[in-house]
Amino acid sequence: MSIVINTPNGNIGRPLVEKLLKEGRKVTVISRTAEKVADLVKQGAKWVQGSIDEQATLDAALAGAEELFWLTPPAMRPDFQDWATATGRLAAERVKAHGVKRVVLISSIGAQTGPGTGPVSVLKSIEEAFQAAAPNVVSLRAGFFMENLLRDVQGLAKAGALFSPNAETKRLPMVATADIAAKAAGFLLDTSWTGHRYVGVHGPRDLTYPEVASILTQVLGQPVKYVRVGLEDVRKGMLGAGMPSWAADTFVEMYGAVLDGRMDPAEPRSKETTTPTTLEHFASTVLKPAVERARAS
Repeated sequence: MSIVINTPNGNIGRPLVEKLLKEGRKVTVISRTAEKVADLVKQGAKWVQGSIDEQATLDAALAGAEELFWLTPPAMRPDFQDWATATGRLAAERVKAHGVKRVVLISSIGAQTGPGTGPVSVLKSIEEAFQAAAPNVVSLRAGFFMENLLRDVQGLAKAGALFSPNAETKRLPMVATADIAAKAAGFLLDTSWTGHRYVGVHGPRDLTYPEVASILTQVLGQPVKYVRVGLEDVRKGMLGAGMPSWAADTFVEMYGAVLDGRMDPAEPRSKETTTPTTLEHFASTVLKPAVERARAS
């Protein structure tokens, strides 16, 4: 049974491919360049050259496939929402045309809200497109990636501060991308589930940002304070860092949706949605080395 992975070079796609290959599964990866997937090909993956928004590429990859893993890549382009929606719908059309039986889709908390949630806005329509195309679809609605804290490395290293617009009492599910990959692998390797499902991927527990700062204080061995900032300050900070205005607007829209509850998980925390990697472990193994490098620079 062939499994197609549309994003084999990311923090979720790469460990997923490696896991599936170790389990002896036939895996097809889509990539524009050979160099980025050369190591995966050496491990046994089949490479299809091209872009995921090209029908010919999708047809070449999906021919004879039983399963598809689909993650909408965070392409930095002004037409991202139109592009992502059209690409997801194209992929769903080709899934139906090739009779692909199962789709494992990476979605997000807040996807149930639809428009008005920044980059998450596209995911509801993509979920629905795949559900219309395949008999078995699981949408993994992941929490906030712990890896997003890597954007705060400079603030942690230089100012000992964690900046965010979130209210001090707002609890958020935070999950390591390795756990999302493991969850996706579980569904791709298990052919017993059926129908259309939404599954939260929430990490070990929900955290407030002051709690995050406290954990980082312990792990980094330095005081870390939480500083709440306004949405306009967030926008100015992103623009000052060189982010295009359209991108800053998109992320500010998402942060606003977090503030008013539209990004709250639709799926309650349960044994199924809870994943093992703690923020303490992530911070000590991934974030701390990055902060130490920034201090030394």
